[in-house]
Amino acid sequence: MVSKLGEMLVKAQLITEAQLDEVMKIQRREGGKLGSIVARSGFCSDQDIVSFLGMQYGVPAADLEQWPPIDSSVIALIPRDLAQRHKVLPLQRTGNVLTLAMSDPTDIFAMDDVRFHTGYNVDPVVSSEMGLARAVEKYYGGNSAVRLADGTSGPRSQPGGGGGPMAAGTSSMEGALPFNEEDEHFDLSELEQELDADAEFDAAEDDEDSVNVGSLKRGSEDAPVVKLVNMVLIDAIKRGASDIHIEPYEKNYRIRFRIDGILLEVMRPNLKLKDPLTSRVKILAKLNIAERRLPQDGRIKLRVNMGGRQKVIDYRVSILPTLFGEKIVLRLLDSDKLMLDLTKLGFEPESLERWDRQISKPYGMVLVTGPTGSGKTNTLYSSIAKLNTVDTNIMTAEDPVEFNFPGINQVQMKEQIGLNFAAALRSFLRQDPNIILVGEIRDFETAEIAIKASLTGHLVLSTLHTNDAPSTINRLMNMGVEPFLVATSVNIICAQRLVRRLCTQCKAVDTHHQPEEALYRVGFTPEEVASGITFYKPVGCDTCNKRGYKGRVGLYEVLEMSETLKDMILTGASAIEIREQGQKEGMITLRRSGCRKVLDGVTTIEEIIRETVL
Repeated sequence: MVSKLGEMLVKAQLITEAQLDEVMKIQRREGGKLGSIVARSGFCSDQDIVSFLGMQYGVPAADLEQWPPIDSSVIALIPRDLAQRHKVLPLQRTGNVLTLAMSDPTDIFAMDDVRFHTGYNVDPVVSSEMGLARAVEKYYGGNSAVRLADGTSGPRSQPGGGGGPMAAGTSSMEGALPFNEEDEHFDLSELEQELDADAEFDAAEDDEDSVNVGSLKRGSEDAPVVKLVNMVLIDAIKRGASDIHIEPYEKNYRIRFRIDGILLEVMRPNLKLKDPLTSRVKILAKLNIAERRLPQDGRIKLRVNMGGRQKVIDYRVSILPTLFGEKIVLRLLDSDKLMLDLTKLGFEPESLERWDRQISKPYGMVLVTGPTGSGKTNTLYSSIAKLNTVDTNIMTAEDPVEFNFPGINQVQMKEQIGLNFAAALRSFLRQDPNIILVGEIRDFETAEIAIKASLTGHLVLSTLHTNDAPSTINRLMNMGVEPFLVATSVNIICAQRLVRRLCTQCKAVDTHHQPEEALYRVGFTPEEVASGITFYKPVGCDTCNKRGYKGRVGLYEVLEMSETLKDMILTGASAIEIREQGQKEGMITLRRSGCRKVLDGVTTIEEIIRETVL
């Protein structure tokens, strides 16, 4: 089968059909890249191919033979082994952008790897494979340990330099997970070479019953594996990630960070790292490294020194067996990022007034609903922080306890010994509480006890998983709670979502004309459309890491129980009828809350459409 590049070279009349046939025979016999074989065979000059590829890919072409001398500080940004492995060379740095010579400028994995190691954005230019090999040997020195397809070589492993933004400031870990600046520049290829030489990690994947615990533990304690885990944990903190996903597949292994609610791929380690990396995380989380068939949950607590200031970071660890290995998700719990000021979460003034009025009542039930990761816990913590006074006894049942608060009695659930939400609630009622927080109402038993507590002089705050505020009523009744109990106990329900904030440093006015009909369909009123709306769009700058968004803001739908709504619940009204009545009484829906944020220039239409429905 003729390669696409070969067809393009013939079409551009750089080589003939006969020459292409000859090159294809050589490639089938010896392997290697077609462009290198064409140049080596003398059918076309190396630079002609590079210029042609530059035009095809739409990137500049760089002749490394004619390129000015590259500064040693720029070369030091990329370790030698990484340059060898991906056939890349750093040429210059301008601000936060690193110009990178590549033989294949469409290799997104190479660019992601360089971006992860250096912390810089990558601007690719195309160069010939032979020219790159010679340049890598010139700037890194030594004899090559990697043989290229055209017979040229890249350099042998030598100690590589470090630098870039990730090296700025001090970053160290104390205790069980030591960390220093050198770890940030750890070269993944060194780890892969060590694993290639170590047959201990080449156990059959399918034989789950013959786990060699000793091998797993020894592999997890190897310095390269420790460095890799350290690097991932620290980089997640620096990037402001909320979750780390470590995912095994049949032919690859990837690491993703969730930043501002969006998953971004940051790394693709070698598959050989799967078992030792998983074991390292399990050891840190005090989990059973021999158990690979059942889900496990744990916690890692680290003391980190960043920028000369010590802080404690908790990682909530969840391990789930999948088809090709164990998937790991680590949720970062950083107390510095916990916003406990209700006025800054994103409530509209009228919604916040209703919320404050109901959480200040001495008894009743206050519910927060929404999917996982929508900020429910933050809203509840902000509410009890406001109520936390010396004359109030506050008890919480949580799974897990995410943040510690002085003056609040927090209880961690332990299902394995029978300490669940229902059992904790029963004990709470004998502890003379004023306010009770239940992490989540999951079943009828917990709902029943929570409602009875709210009817006997206690303020009960809890969460549910529903799509909006009105459907929470039906959810409780579907659990088996009687309508009269729901009507008499529930004070207020708040449904919420999180959307990304536009970066205040680089957002720009969007001059694209939006049709009026489209704006009505989104949820804007005729008055708002008629008065003219200024829309903003994401641009990208150093402050937001070129994403155009920085941070998130909440959308809130607050349904306050009125006498009319209570009567409707008793007569079996549907969620749609309850929603219509709530809107008549001034409830702002999630979509309207989003529209208000767009009008204020806080977010974009795309964000509110992604998270809400009309």
